[in-house]
Amino acid sequence: MKNNKLADLTTEQLEAKKKTLTGALIGLGIVMIIACSFLFYLAIVNKNYALLPISTGCFITLLPSVIGLKQINTEK
Repeated sequence: MKNNKLADLTTEQLEAKKKTLTGALIGLGIVMIIACSFLFYLAIVNKNYALLPISTGCFITLLPSVIGLKQINTEK
């Protein structure tokens, strides 16, 4: 069975990890919104509607980080 690495961390380490992960998620989220908006614009202008699902589905890449943040919050 896999060891739970979060259980071995202290409260201060969990807070530091949460702060880092939250900052990364906010930064990557902003960049992702800008990139998806640009893809959406290109899809409409060039009438290449195959880009529309790609621009909306890109946020799935942030899902592992959100799950990790949720695990940190439940461990605290």
